[in-house]
Amino acid sequence: MASRKSFLLRLDPAVHDALARWAGDELRSTNAQIEFLLRKALQDAGRLPGGTGRQRGRGRPRKDDDSA
Repeated sequence: MASRKSFLLRLDPAVHDALARWAGDELRSTNAQIEFLLRKALQDAGRLPGGTGRQRGRGRPRKDDDSA
């Protein structure tokens, strides 16, 4: 698996709560929801790099899934 960068993100508590609720509705973690939204914004703006790996799908991976 490719390495991941981590960084501190400061959010207004109300924004974080809204993201967490939205993530739960989409069966994603809050972190995965933020990454999903950032990737979508980059793609819509035509700025998503071509070599960017795919984001894992929603929900739990299957037991027979080798990508975990």
